Amino acid sequence: MKANPNRFWFIVVLLGWTFDFLFWEKPLGVNFAIYVTLCLATGIFFLRADGLRLHPRSSLLLLPIAFLAAMTFLRLEPMTVFLSVVMIVFLMGVFTMTYLGGRWLNYGLLDYLFGYFRLFGSMLARPLGFAGEVKREQPEGSPKRDSRVWPIVRGIVIALPVVAVFASILASADVVFAKRLDDFVELFNIDNLPEYIFRLAYILVFAYALAGTFLHAAKNADEKISEDKSMISPFLGFTEAAIVLGSVGVLFASFVVVQFQYFFGGQVNISFTGYTYSEYARRGFGELVIVAFFSLLMLLGLGAITRRETETQRRVFSGLGVALVGLVLVMLVSAFQRLVLYETAYGFSRLRTYTHVFMIWLALLLVVVVVLEILRRERVVALAMLLALLGFVVSLNVLNVDAFIVRHNIQREVDGLGKPSNTSNGRVELDNQYFVELSDDAVPPLVEAFGGESLPASVREKIGAALTCRNHDRETDVALPWQSFHLSRIRADRAFEKVKDSLAEYEFIGDEYPFKVTVPGGEEYYCSPYYAD
Repeated sequence: MKANPNRFWFIVVLLGWTFDFLFWEKPLGVNFAIYVTLCLATGIFFLRADGLRLHPRSSLLLLPIAFLAAMTFLRLEPMTVFLSVVMIVFLMGVFTMTYLGGRWLNYGLLDYLFGYFRLFGSMLARPLGFAGEVKREQPEGSPKRDSRVWPIVRGIVIALPVVAVFASILASADVVFAKRLDDFVELFNIDNLPEYIFRLAYILVFAYALAGTFLHAAKNADEKISEDKSMISPFLGFTEAAIVLGSVGVLFASFVVVQFQYFFGGQVNISFTGYTYSEYARRGFGELVIVAFFSLLMLLGLGAITRRETETQRRVFSGLGVALVGLVLVMLVSAFQRLVLYETAYGFSRLRTYTHVFMIWLALLLVVVVVLEILRRERVVALAMLLALLGFVVSLNVLNVDAFIVRHNIQREVDGLGKPSNTSNGRVELDNQYFVELSDDAVPPLVEAFGGESLPASVREKIGAALTCRNHDRETDVALPWQSFHLSRIRADRAFEKVKDSLAEYEFIGDEYPFKVTVPGGEEYYCSPYYAD
């Protein structure tokens, strides 16, 4: 970077402009994966040019980054995409901090915290320091670098009027070229000046931040972290911590004892509680997940600040931690069982699916934390939390949330035909209106189910109504630029082509809101979940 600073600044500004080109007024699609690839490739190029090589352990981070970046144009479900983007940005920050040292596997929680503080500081200060370093290191008598820039500027100034004359002649020779030229000139309309000023400002700010990021990666060769000692000296006495853990453990044990006679009994023991099926199913699992999550934070916090000066104190603390985690796991099983009952009664939704997957990873993390506590490898907890979070995000991508909801809820409806369908005994009919709200990830499984020969006619009509509503929305959508190319949309388009003729039997009624669809059997279905069928 110091060898050719002009090239460095030119490329980071070009990356800033590329961000604007890829994302300004363009929905997320392949643009995000392209930009992540460009940033990583540019950073690695700059560092290798300065003789700074990527540490093999840090190269491992490129695998999840590449996977999640690809999933951003394979999945359209909002939460999955959002978590993938956040995880990519976080991992790219870790990649920057540990590019040379590869010590991210040894990071503790506070190493991540302080590491990001240092990274943000570099993004603010290091570009200015870099400019000063380059100026000081320039040998005396060497030609000024600015002398290379001015010839380019003069050449552009001379070329502009020449190009303008030839462009006007060519425009008179071809109508299509003239139209394209008019569109280009319109870009410089004075009415657009405020927008261009704003875009230029954030391009420069983004380029400045990228420069600081690249420079931060180049300066961390001697990064030191504490592998054996906590960055915060323990200050809480063992007695106080034991009382806290013991008190919470007694509370959790009381909760488990009170519920043990019925909370694993499912529908059989619901009458004992006096609750209806729906009340029992939806009550409590959210609260129990919150309790489990904050119990984990409490255990980690106490582990970091509690003094354990003797072997007995260490064993007692670990024992109390194991007991607490055991009780939390029992409550998580209860929460999971309640959630399954809720899903059986009402089907899957996005929130229920997120919670379902999250509880599994939270339980695994709790087990790992208590094992690490016993082995006295508390420092590895940060890595375990990172892997659990990454596992959760990857699981949502692999599961394909919206497609999973469609398949499960349709199968649930087919299996439940002929059974009572009111909420008092724990079952509701297929909510085909909910399918209209899902992303294009849901279209291929909807089309697949719609074309199934064994599907009952009543279920097929509901799916056909949902597809008709979705197809109408797609026909009214505006065309997207190539930057927003998304494989999920392509798959949805191809799926609709397969059932285009079959959907002709379904009449879309769009004279006034709310829109409806009349199915071949004569029944009408609303396209909005806010209106009852």
